[in-house]
Amino acid sequence: MAGSTISTQWTHLIRFEDEHGNVRYGQPILSGSQLTVADVSGGQLKAYLIEGDVFGTHRVTSTVLSVKKVLAPILPPFYRGIGLNYRRHAEITKAKTPQNPIVFIKPPRTTAGPLDPIIIPTICQDGQTDYEAELAVVIGKPCKDVSKEEALNYVAGYTACNDVSARKWQTQLCGGQWCFGKGFDSFNPIGPMIVSSKVMTDPNNVRLGTKINGKVLQDWNTSDMIFDVASIVSFLSQGSTLMPGEIICTGTPHGVGSILSPQVWLKDKDVCEIFVDGIGSLVNPVVHAKGTIKL
Repeated sequence: MAGSTISTQWTHLIRFEDEHGNVRYGQPILSGSQLTVADVSGGQLKAYLIEGDVFGTHRVTSTVLSVKKVLAPILPPFYRGIGLNYRRHAEITKAKTPQNPIVFIKPPRTTAGPLDPIIIPTICQDGQTDYEAELAVVIGKPCKDVSKEEALNYVAGYTACNDVSARKWQTQLCGGQWCFGKGFDSFNPIGPMIVSSKVMTDPNNVRLGTKINGKVLQDWNTSDMIFDVASIVSFLSQGSTLMPGEIICTGTPHGVGSILSPQVWLKDKDVCEIFVDGIGSLVNPVVHAKGTIKL
């Protein structure tokens, strides 16, 4: 039985399996300000049960549950991604600064949660599968034709995202459109939790990065974005309704494998960690799918 309400709104949100295998939403009981690898994998994490619609009427109860497995914090119905959105990244690649945000989409089945494998399909196993550390924006209420000044009022919170990308299918073999190379199952891990926009009040001053097998390859700050979060939300809302639970992946800083020398590609048995200050670490093993290429 649920206990009394301890708060009317969540500030930190996880989705998880409890010890009986039930999928729940909860507010994690944190030892610090973010969710660490040890919290996710150690089996000791507990959470206050959340009842109701996490993007609508809900309550954080006093019922404490043990977390058996941390899942993707939500199952987004839709992803919008922003390409080439960091100044230093554009400078290093000698790319022209875009006049407006470069937008692509990713399907829902790209979603993976903490510790879920990034599964590289057979057509991508000859290299060129890349990582991208990103701050992800979670829309909290229907949003259409909003100004930059009001845009953040429509944001429920923020999480970490890995916009995994098969570069040859993104840039070489699909006529210049990005969606196929970024759209494979498991190619968009998110988590480990969503932090409310009431807690993370300045999304454009957040450190983020990537570690591969413990080695830091990206380490930068969202202050380097060409288009800040409010500008992105406003732009995407023009003529289009952004719905609760949709996620916007806001771009990645320099340090992705494709521009390093030598290049670094995700390989079978690698461990990829995306870290975002104030949110925590999103860790995923890399696994090659079995089978043969059918093309």
